[in-house]
Amino acid sequence: MIALVGADLVLRDRILQHHALILRDGRIEAIVPDEAVPAGLTRVIQHAGCVIVPGFIDVHLHGMEGVDVLDSPAAVSDVARRLPRYGVTAFCPTSVACAPERLKVLLQATHEARRAPDARASRVIGAHLESNFINPDWNGAQPAACLRTWSPSSAVGQTFSADDVWRVIEANHEDVAIVTLAPELPGGLELVRALVAKGIRVSIGHSGASYDEAKTAIQAGVRHATHLFNRMSSITSRSPGVVGAVLESPDVTAEIICDGHHVHPSLVTLAIKAKSISKVMAITDGTAAAGLPMGARARLGDQ
Repeated sequence: MIALVGADLVLRDRILQHHALILRDGRIEAIVPDEAVPAGLTRVIQHAGCVIVPGFIDVHLHGMEGVDVLDSPAAVSDVARRLPRYGVTAFCPTSVACAPERLKVLLQATHEARRAPDARASRVIGAHLESNFINPDWNGAQPAACLRTWSPSSAVGQTFSADDVWRVIEANHEDVAIVTLAPELPGGLELVRALVAKGIRVSIGHSGASYDEAKTAIQAGVRHATHLFNRMSSITSRSPGVVGAVLESPDVTAEIICDGHHVHPSLVTLAIKAKSISKVMAITDGTAAAGLPMGARARLGDQ
């Protein structure tokens, strides 16, 4: 057995001090007061001044250390192997809007990583599609040329249609965890219902929906919000927007990029107070630039 002593231990409901973590065969066996650490341990490791937390789960990660999950069939597994050193033990490989052929490769790679997990790598939960069905007026870093409105028909003058994207999602739906979309677009509510029927978690994001449109989408099955406060209609005195609807709804879990730059820390505090800890997720929204030195070049999709 091994004892980790001296660190603050982050539990579900509190931070525990003056306690040790007892490990047996790589698993947590017990948490005991410092004075109750058993004798005869194989090893005692001092962690004074440190904090021990459960493994991070990042449901919004495009890539890291020069690798974008859309790069190749091997990219998802490559990212999964790089993540444990940062404390991330599970993640959703996240796409930007892309062509159906590229989306198919990502979902097949996600399937393989889930089917045959690497014990040394971060667990792949399922893909997060920051999808083709977002509002072009709120696209942010998403490639506008790949955006579509939900209409299962041929696209005139376009290399692929919304239906082409849907067929890939439908064929691989068991490996899709989350789809981000803008429900105010034509056919948006129908798409919400179609995804929910496939067992996929639907997220509102990159959206200029009004408060009423967002509430209607939540009633239709939206249960997630993509990077709350960023690239969505926000709160004003007479227009609560997507942000107001998400903060108000107990059914919606909100992602927040908690880097102190994308969202002011006071708004993170406000969101937690409004929704409770259980309904707020810290995410990185990390790209292939994450983990690289300053000045390095990296991509987000093809950009």
